[in-house]
Amino acid sequence: MSKPRVIKNYEKLEDEVLEQIKLFYPEGFAKSLIRFTDVNGRLTSALPFETEEKHYLIRMTKTEALEIIDDDDDYDDDGILLDDVRDEYADKYDDDDDIEEADIDPDELSDEDLIDDED
Repeated sequence: MSKPRVIKNYEKLEDEVLEQIKLFYPEGFAKSLIRFTDVNGRLTSALPFETEEKHYLIRMTKTEALEIIDDDDDYDDDGILLDDVRDEYADKYDDDDDIEEADIDPDELSDEDLIDDED
């Protein structure tokens, strides 16, 4: 059975997922964004992330990605995840092997694969 693929806004993600994303992207998100055509035919950028349960595409522009990191107290002035925060989250999720890079090819996405989760 394949995992559901979910498109979601960053600010609507659960705290647990946000913490895992920060662990996986400790130097910010801007360089990891991908572009794809959404179900409405619009070109969109998103951050790919995969958990044991779901493939996420977290909607954000490069500007938004930079602002998120700049406004987040878990990151230093250079946009790097603080060591104590990294250690805290690593301890919290150390026995979870579900943090991995998303293996999503945007060209292979179909409308049936995507759940555009606005909640």
